[in-house]
Amino acid sequence: MRVLHVITGLDVGGAERQLRDLLRLLPPGQEVVTLTAPGPVAREMIADGVPVHHVPMSGNRDVRALPRLVRLIRAGGYDVVHTHLYRACLYGRIAARIAGVRAVVATEHSLGERRLEERRLGPGVRALYLLGERPGTVTLAVSGAVADRLVRWGVPRRRIAVVPNGVDAARLRADPETRGRLRAGWGVPEGTPLVAGLGRLVPGKRFGVLVEALALVSADAGRAGPGRGPAPMLVLAGEGPEHDRLRRLAADLGVADRVLLPGTLPAADLLAAADVLVSPSPAETFGLAVIEAVAAGLPVLYADCPAITELPPGAVPGARRVVSRAPELARALREITADGPPARLPVPEVLRPGGRYDPAGVARRHLDLYRVLATGASIRPGRALARPRGRIG
Repeated sequence: MRVLHVITGLDVGGAERQLRDLLRLLPPGQEVVTLTAPGPVAREMIADGVPVHHVPMSGNRDVRALPRLVRLIRAGGYDVVHTHLYRACLYGRIAARIAGVRAVVATEHSLGERRLEERRLGPGVRALYLLGERPGTVTLAVSGAVADRLVRWGVPRRRIAVVPNGVDAARLRADPETRGRLRAGWGVPEGTPLVAGLGRLVPGKRFGVLVEALALVSADAGRAGPGRGPAPMLVLAGEGPEHDRLRRLAADLGVADRVLLPGTLPAADLLAAADVLVSPSPAETFGLAVIEAVAAGLPVLYADCPAITELPPGAVPGARRVVSRAPELARALREITADGPPARLPVPEVLRPGGRYDPAGVARRHLDLYRVLATGASIRPGRALARPRGRIG
């Protein structure tokens, strides 16, 4: 069976990383086409032995890409086309149908309440999205929250299935050598808690609130006198347009020496070095950084994380939901770091082999879906793959 994955780009990002991880667990016959210049994830895929094609687009309105994509799909003789991210879903699903492919799958990674991949959600974006959805067979939502948003937008629930992201807990197990090397290189003193934020440095992630919270905790530690442990430091791993603003904010608040902005890092390396992860973003579609931190054994503070909130209560004991405001985050950080770096926590059941986020199980669900659709059979996605709403049992 031949499957073509169409994705907007292959730079560093959550959806791009998830696709690479999925492909490593699927059988041969998978290929990828990117609509923007291949980036580091493309090079990793090629090193894994996955063919990567490039159909260049100058922007969302570059319709010249559509016939190029149709030709590539026809020439490849693919049984299934699977699209990822907004531009690829729009052009890829239409191109697949024109090329005569019956099985057209899309994964919705990024549909938030107010934004889609950093675009404001207006009538035009919604109309284009629904236009691109109609030629598809099924849309895979990474969480029940995303599935519900799709329904509110007008996508029939029978055409939606919830298939979460897979998270490889073994890959994220903390490596003491990596921890020591990074902390020494960053100048983190022994016994100082290191708080981490992971993701693109964009306004929606609200990392500025985390810098403000760190400043409040640092000020309190300075007033506490002897006997209290050292104030935490903060590392924000990622790149994006907020980088310079966050650096200035740290300087203005007097914590420039306690805030690290090292750029993009492998998640496993960052989580090995860190002691706590905080996600102040109030609107996540899945919460990949949070659930990866849980897999690494870190306590986490989060404002929104469907990967946790859709689980039964108590399924992730080390996770705590906090309002995305500096005073509340500061209070929670004080509690977690009062006695120094907290101990690592056991990996919860949902992240163990056979659990909901086991990547091998997620890959099997994709493969089962491809096989069913490639035969031309109809499916009831909500029942066959996962419940599209409510708690995940």
